Amino acid sequence: MPVINRIADFAPDMTAWRRHLHQNPEIGFECHETAAYVIDRLTEFGVDQIETGLATSGVVAIINGQGQGPTIGLRADMDALPMQEHTGLDYASRIDGRMHACGHDGHTTMLLGAARYLAETRNFNGRVALIFQPAEEAGGGAGVMVREGVLDRFGIDRLFAIHTLPGLPLGHFQTTPGPIMAAVDAFHIDITGVGGHVAYHEIARDPIVAACGMVQAIQTIVSRNRSAFDDLVVSVSQIHTGSADNIIPDTAYINGTVRSFSREVQAMVIERLENIVQGQASAYGVQAHLRYDTDYPPTINDPAETAFAIATAQEIVGTAAVIPDAGKEMGAEDFAFFLEHRPGAYVFLGNGDTPGVHNSGYDFDDRAAPVGASYLARLVERSQPRR
Repeated sequence: MPVINRIADFAPDMTAWRRHLHQNPEIGFECHETAAYVIDRLTEFGVDQIETGLATSGVVAIINGQGQGPTIGLRADMDALPMQEHTGLDYASRIDGRMHACGHDGHTTMLLGAARYLAETRNFNGRVALIFQPAEEAGGGAGVMVREGVLDRFGIDRLFAIHTLPGLPLGHFQTTPGPIMAAVDAFHIDITGVGGHVAYHEIARDPIVAACGMVQAIQTIVSRNRSAFDDLVVSVSQIHTGSADNIIPDTAYINGTVRSFSREVQAMVIERLENIVQGQASAYGVQAHLRYDTDYPPTINDPAETAFAIATAQEIVGTAAVIPDAGKEMGAEDFAFFLEHRPGAYVFLGNGDTPGVHNSGYDFDDRAAPVGASYLARLVERSQPRR
């Protein structure tokens, strides 16, 4: 079954919605104008219920089907990135330093397209909860929505989401059962030594030497403590210290990131970092403090729901255009917070041969929107069919 004819009919409207959103990007939790635009469209479509102000600017809309049944959740993220656009498009961002460089304008548009179709046809039982979420890029808006009780409040039983993927052929899908995206954490190490003149280094306690020792030792976490069966990234990304070539500074700061797929591996990394920081500090006669910030958890697709998502995508674009076991990647996604509490699946939708996400030349391909909207609509109709 190809793209739904009715959705194909209003594809020009979807392009207009998407380009409006692209011109007016908002950051983090402050997606108020975006939410207002979404609410206006949902009101036009005649959805049954609209709840606003969730996670500051999030929106949940309910469409009731023809009979009793469960509630399926469909999620789109609304926020943009704090970067300058360099596409040269006539609908480029109107706001300096803000850009939809990750396709969230397309995600929102696809969910609006599915909403319009589902509100017109209602060819399903139960309900669909349309989740328009802020702060995916930073702040974990999905986690805030979970803590605010969105899943229980709206009785959501399962959830699905799409993300655009440059490099995958336009309109193709890929996903994988189980872990699909990594947890992302950050570590911060503050080192305090005793500064002084470099000519009299023997009376100082050099935090730079200690920092170098720590960075070298941190590299062994992946090379010597990780099982060969576990995927793990531990990378130092910042070292700040010093002010002149003849001064031993008092302090140094190290910052880095950790990407993993299980709580067990995460716990191992934390333990090793603590041991390394304290051991190296003792060896070099300095004081050191580790702060470890857990951020997004791993995104783990439910195997059964992933199989259902794959079958639905195959109905839309054909078996050859769906990669059912593409493997996992080290990027992170706050949809993970939803999947910690409800079964569901996260899929990628091809954007073709375009610049990558988080690139100043990226743009969502509007031809993908009817494909994604059809997929979302069919998820509802297939999972909760009318009897």
